[in-house]
Amino acid sequence: MRIVVSGSIAFDYLMEFPGKFREHFIDNALDRVSLSFLVESLVRERGGSGANIAFNLALLGERPILMGTAGHDFPAYRQWLDDHGVDTSAVRDINEVFSASFFVNTDSENNQIGSFYTGAMAYSKGYTLAEAVDPLPDLIINSPSDPKAMLELAEETRQLGVTHFFDPSQQVIWLDGDDLRYGIARCDMLIVNEYEWEMVANKTGLQRDQFLSEGKKLIVTHSGKGSHIYADGEHYTVPVFPVENIVDPTGVGDAYRAGLLKGLASGFGWKLCGQIGGVAAAYCLEQKGTQNHAYTVAEFVARFRTTFDDQGALDAWL
Repeated sequence: MRIVVSGSIAFDYLMEFPGKFREHFIDNALDRVSLSFLVESLVRERGGSGANIAFNLALLGERPILMGTAGHDFPAYRQWLDDHGVDTSAVRDINEVFSASFFVNTDSENNQIGSFYTGAMAYSKGYTLAEAVDPLPDLIINSPSDPKAMLELAEETRQLGVTHFFDPSQQVIWLDGDDLRYGIARCDMLIVNEYEWEMVANKTGLQRDQFLSEGKKLIVTHSGKGSHIYADGEHYTVPVFPVENIVDPTGVGDAYRAGLLKGLASGFGWKLCGQIGGVAAAYCLEQKGTQNHAYTVAEFVARFRTTFDDQGALDAWL
């Protein structure tokens, strides 16, 4: 299956402040805050929803095509993705700006102050699938990017007849009810977490049964409680894969999506697809950062079989 992953390509700048933010706010002066925190560490991690999903798909033996826009700081990141099996030929360079970047400072109580710079991501508007990829893919996952670009892509996939996996995720906050209805009406599959689904329902008035009655598929992740997949008149409950040492939840949802897509590309049933997603998520959960885990396909299959039973289906990967 030829898969395009559309979405953000970003850097995460992670800082740690050894003190407590709350000790530096003055109650009667919150309307004129001017603070500077001396941090003890700074780490730059590769990130972005699109890049994360593509990276994890490549670990699973696929050759995903990453579609998006990146800034003049992207060359080394591009090389990293190329070296790990991602096709970056559909990433457009915007040399006038930096790549999208997230700057976050975390204090000793795990409180965070963050800022997101859209950078090159804002230039994804007007960048079409038809000009990015030839021949057209079998499936595209439309993951968080510039909101307008996501809606443009949703309409283009409908016109081109490409299977559309809509993944609004954190952009559910920025998309209003009309925008969400527009994207959902043009998708074949929708994936969100539990809270995001409630937000979608509240903003659009859309009910799950109504959505499913149109023949669409819905995947709702529930963090530490696993995931629920509604497809073809069935409801599959998939538990999480057990992890002893939880390090960092960042990017776990992207890894799950990649596992789910790998299962679909392999022609597997929905329950097995969800289980593959769960194991892929576990690898990410055990490392700090979104692209610092590694495994071979054989190692993945062996670990999968310690908890789940694929009835030999994963032999096709070996």
